[in-house]
Amino acid sequence: MSKPVVAITRPKDRAKKACEIVEELGGEAVLAPTLDLKPVNTQSLKDLVERKDELDWIIFTSPTTIVSLKKFHPEFLKSLDCKLAVIGNKTGKLAEKEGMTVDLMPENFTAEGLIEEFAKRGITGKTIGIPRTASARAVLPEELEKLGNTVILAEAYKSLSPMDENAVEELISKIENREIDAITFTSPLTVENFFEIVRDKEKIAGLLSENLLTVCIGPITAKVLEKYNIAHIYPDTYTVPDMMELLFKTWREENE
Repeated sequence: MSKPVVAITRPKDRAKKACEIVEELGGEAVLAPTLDLKPVNTQSLKDLVERKDELDWIIFTSPTTIVSLKKFHPEFLKSLDCKLAVIGNKTGKLAEKEGMTVDLMPENFTAEGLIEEFAKRGITGKTIGIPRTASARAVLPEELEKLGNTVILAEAYKSLSPMDENAVEELISKIENREIDAITFTSPLTVENFFEIVRDKEKIAGLLSENLLTVCIGPITAKVLEKYNIAHIYPDTYTVPDMMELLFKTWREENE
């Protein structure tokens, strides 16, 4: 059996592990980031740092948030005196590596999963800081406020269109030439930015459904693929390793 060629669209600084997993599982990785993440020291982030003593909770939704705070406000991480919630294993491990204690990580690695945990625990009347990207979905702060909490939002990084569009153009060409067996998407923006560059959206969406195995990390990203009518699968646990395991299991079953 030939080894599958798997396209990785996640940001370059997060893609190394994904590429390694593809190779460990017997595939060939093609990296074409459709999203770039840039830490920024915004006024809202500075304001959050100034108000750290008001915080009862802080929520880290991605590793990039921690990277940004460490770069611009390292003392903030060292002196945090509030409870910490995170979304995802990678975020939790990085927080612990920086000496922080994770008090809450939902089993469902989504904003909805975290909201459910806060509701279950009756967390209300608290001040909660959420440093993240400005383009993130509104559901997390809105639902936490509905539970009776005060939310302080801060922009810690920007989610940008890919700086290297040539890599994405090359990926599109490989898809058209049937040189790619599977493609992975790890966030809604990885899909949206991909289709911003695609000229013939209907044609490529059809190829992703019919000629490729399209795998995403979870239901939030799946909704964007559904918008483009792309057949897809995603794992029960929303992590990159689980996504890759599902990809290779499915690909081998279909190509035996």
